[in-house]
Amino acid sequence: MAATADAARLVALNVGLPGDVDWHGRVVHTGVWKRPVEGPRMVRKLNIDGDGQGDLAGHGGPHRAVLVYQLDSYRHWQREFGLDDFEYGQFGENFTVEGLADDDVCIGDQLAIGEALFEVSQPRVTCYRVGIRMGQPRLPSLLVSHRRPGFYLRVLREGRVEAGSTIERVKRGEGAMSVAQIDGLLYLPGHERADVERASRLPALSPGWVSSFEAILAGPEKAGNAGLNDESRVPPPSWPGFRSVVVADVRHESDSVVSLRLVTSDGTPFPPALPGQFVTLRLRLAEGEPPVSRSYSLSSPPGSADYRISVKREEHGVVSGYLNRQLKAGVALELAAARGQFILDSGDEPVILISAGIGATPVLAMLHALAATGRTREVWWLHGARDGREHPFAAEVQTLLSQLPRAHRVICFSMPGSEDEPGRDFDVVGRLGVDTLRAQRLPASAQSYICGPEGFMADMRGALVDLGVAAANVHTEIFGSGPASTPGIAAAPQKPPHVPPGEPGTGPSVTFARSGLTVPWRQDFASLLELAEACDVPTRWSCRTGVCHSCEAGLVAGDVTYDPEPVDLPAQGAVLVCCAAPQDEIVLDL
Repeated sequence: MAATADAARLVALNVGLPGDVDWHGRVVHTGVWKRPVEGPRMVRKLNIDGDGQGDLAGHGGPHRAVLVYQLDSYRHWQREFGLDDFEYGQFGENFTVEGLADDDVCIGDQLAIGEALFEVSQPRVTCYRVGIRMGQPRLPSLLVSHRRPGFYLRVLREGRVEAGSTIERVKRGEGAMSVAQIDGLLYLPGHERADVERASRLPALSPGWVSSFEAILAGPEKAGNAGLNDESRVPPPSWPGFRSVVVADVRHESDSVVSLRLVTSDGTPFPPALPGQFVTLRLRLAEGEPPVSRSYSLSSPPGSADYRISVKREEHGVVSGYLNRQLKAGVALELAAARGQFILDSGDEPVILISAGIGATPVLAMLHALAATGRTREVWWLHGARDGREHPFAAEVQTLLSQLPRAHRVICFSMPGSEDEPGRDFDVVGRLGVDTLRAQRLPASAQSYICGPEGFMADMRGALVDLGVAAANVHTEIFGSGPASTPGIAAAPQKPPHVPPGEPGTGPSVTFARSGLTVPWRQDFASLLELAEACDVPTRWSCRTGVCHSCEAGLVAGDVTYDPEPVDLPAQGAVLVCCAAPQDEIVLDL
């Protein structure tokens, strides 16, 4: 006979279709407003009849078909907030239940309710919208820290369900790891390796959570959470903030690209950088002016004693123009340590390196690394330029390719000059585009690295995936600010970063290095995230309370304070901008 799960009962069945709500002057599309319904409802593989989710990237789908929350947690939050006006569905759940506590229910437990059969698949992924629904902005953090997240069900057998039904646990989940245990293992500090390994092997755990635990296992054992953010998957920066360096040499690589060879002021070698990483440069363009910061990929061989950056002169680029036309050898600058996740893997699969224009710099460092290893990996070098006068590193690349026995070269000139010789200087007339990729026999098993203009990278990525390369094996690097991620927010035209409206602040300066913007801190902003949004600096976020690490960004220099304190601190050299404020002058990799 089936066992009753501690006399569990379905108290309310709640549904609701997504709608738009106003929030902080923006429109949020959300399905978090659920209301109880009477009578039976058909539960299907993806949903309950009459229900829907507003953000299918974070909610819904076969592994998150039904959300469950417990009356005991209702009582807990009523005491915590001093409220007594809760209604069923208040936490965005489909099933309000008596029993089924998060520290008792296990991943893989199978529950029979009415005609349907369910399996516990994962804890709730908290986001800011449950805070909107409850009028408690910090609730996403509290759900985790109080160990009361709730959980999702996948539907094993469709059927009708109605409030008042008894809930029977017909099977205990393999591995016997509770919802609260799994939730804390990912979000809270102290990721015990043995427990993470157990969690990663749970057959019923949803694939996204398995991937997060696998990332923790593969990442370095240090502060940070590799299961939530790529910033934690690489070694921390080699030194904090900026250090003094000297320009040892200035070399013009083409009509518009100059390379700067940088050495330490005391003559010691730089710490080795990983192939593909970037550094942040800080300098003063004129006496008495505030410093400016810019980030540039390293183009030097990984492991070299000095660093080389290569900068293209942009038409209206004040900093790039100064570096190309005015900077001389012997000048002292400030440099932050190498960082970034766009790095060459150490496997044996084929490698495809694709670039356009100055996008060659990080993949050139990768090519140096490949030539130095002496391995026989198959390497494809595909590059697009206007002509030979705008083709930096041509001789250097050819020398490196000649050292690789399984190398392939495809150079595309969109407008070759009269002195450019086919076969020697270039291989294809025209832009490096989708048709060029399709004309090659590119291996589907390759690890692929793309750098160049945003539209170019999107086209190349799509073409590689169409050719059979796994999307997870296609990596891109963006020179400017990265793409924003604002779940549920209605799309709006993207504006260039700018000084925020209103009176200037009087606090410490905040520099968004990728966006080329420095502004003084204003006390009316609750966080660095709010300042970035006011400046239209692209950001990524979800919970807005220091839980999910979606907002984690590089803290190039300076210190911050947190309010609220994150449930798990970010990696060394990183910051959670959603709950941080500057303690002194800071530079962010945004």
